[in-house]
Amino acid sequence: MELPVHQTFRQPPLQDKRLFRSFAYVDGKWIASRAGKTRPVYDPATGDQIGEVAHLDAGESQAALEAASRRFTEWSSRLPQERAELLRRWFELISSHREDLAQIMTLEQGKPISEARGEIDYGASFVEFYAEEAKRPNIEGVTSHLPDAEVEVWLEPVGVAALITPWNFPCAMVTRKAAAALAAGCTVLVHPSGETPFSCLALAELAERAGLPAGVLNVVTGDPATVVGPWMDDTRVRAVSFTGSTDIGKHLYRQSADTIKRIVLELGGHAPFLVFADCDLDLAVDEAIKAKFATSGQDCLGANRFLVERPVYAAFCERFAARVRALTIGPGTEDPDIGPLMNLKAVEKQNDHVTDAVACGARLLCGGKNHVAGPLFFEPTVLCDVPASAKIMHEETFGPVAAIAPFDDEEDALQWANGTEYGLVAYVHTNDPRRIYRASRRLQFGMVAVNRTKVTGAPIPFGGMKQSGVGREGARLGMAEFMDVKYVCRDWA
Repeated sequence: MELPVHQTFRQPPLQDKRLFRSFAYVDGKWIASRAGKTRPVYDPATGDQIGEVAHLDAGESQAALEAASRRFTEWSSRLPQERAELLRRWFELISSHREDLAQIMTLEQGKPISEARGEIDYGASFVEFYAEEAKRPNIEGVTSHLPDAEVEVWLEPVGVAALITPWNFPCAMVTRKAAAALAAGCTVLVHPSGETPFSCLALAELAERAGLPAGVLNVVTGDPATVVGPWMDDTRVRAVSFTGSTDIGKHLYRQSADTIKRIVLELGGHAPFLVFADCDLDLAVDEAIKAKFATSGQDCLGANRFLVERPVYAAFCERFAARVRALTIGPGTEDPDIGPLMNLKAVEKQNDHVTDAVACGARLLCGGKNHVAGPLFFEPTVLCDVPASAKIMHEETFGPVAAIAPFDDEEDALQWANGTEYGLVAYVHTNDPRRIYRASRRLQFGMVAVNRTKVTGAPIPFGGMKQSGVGREGARLGMAEFMDVKYVCRDWA
């Protein structure tokens, strides 16, 4: 199957046309590729080309690093209050341009417009949070263990930070990383996904308007290996933050070893959604819809395996499938429940997981095939009686396909939930406080959501265990990832 590409050049309907940028942003300048290379960007809902962006080479990527390195001393030496004020202005500009930013995101990513607006708010919240945190990494006095000595612990920015962001959250993943690094005193290099670069470039335009000095924030567009490769080899890049697939994360982890970079990896997920018989079943179904189908299922926090205790299994399957059948599908501009997937590879994975599960003995309750809205649309799908041998029980689907299986006791459920190399988030529905405690302790996941789905936000440490990543984003810990600890011992004798 090939995706039809229309040659229509259709840009988003913006009030502020300057937010739609086609050039990379390096050292305070908007630049094209010296070789004149560009990459087209398409609307996944229609196939229309919405624009093209500069496709920089390794030399141009290195120039961005030179700029970030050159500006680091001045930026890190600024008073924290000055950095905080600039971040505050950036936050205010993002908030005041919410609708335009959401329109850009929906056109390049396909996300329903209401979800896009929600992501702009979510992304802005990190800038606001770190504008406040920028003033708080104080020098800590420590009671001396030596006579006639004064002991202090300082927190200092690590240096230049390289930030590599994905296509599914093209605004929030930029701000969550960049605001923390900038607040810490680092200069940053951002490499956005080539499928959704315009959201990041719009954020850079607003950062420039906020007064961020040249070279402090750089956005480098182009081929990932070409752009990021020089950064990974260069000792001046002291920190790397990446959100994306586990395979790419492992590759970056290996690359970072030679120069011993600080690394933060937010990788894949394979979230279990545990439904115990004593739960509020209506609430569990409501939250299951949210946990599975936000961002059309293209979310590392998306529930992949629904494990339901047998006494309520049939009722859950029936109610959940009925809700899924009622979900609307269409272009994000029409604000449906389900928009397009990002590319044909994603659609093929949905088909593969459905076909495999049915072949293994699963029952298809609804959906299960491409939708007539277009090549990148896939019907929201429910599979029940899915055996443990099915691919979907071991691989991240990253799409609108839900797999449900029964369990008989708590121990069985927890073992099944933990039986994966992923460990980002787990969802639990039960009204037994003792079970809540036991499950929260036993589940090998960086985040546990109990009787709810939404748990993320600027004040909390986002991240996973096992092969879902290392390090944390958000909260004070997210800023600490971009800071070194220095111990100073002074002799007054």
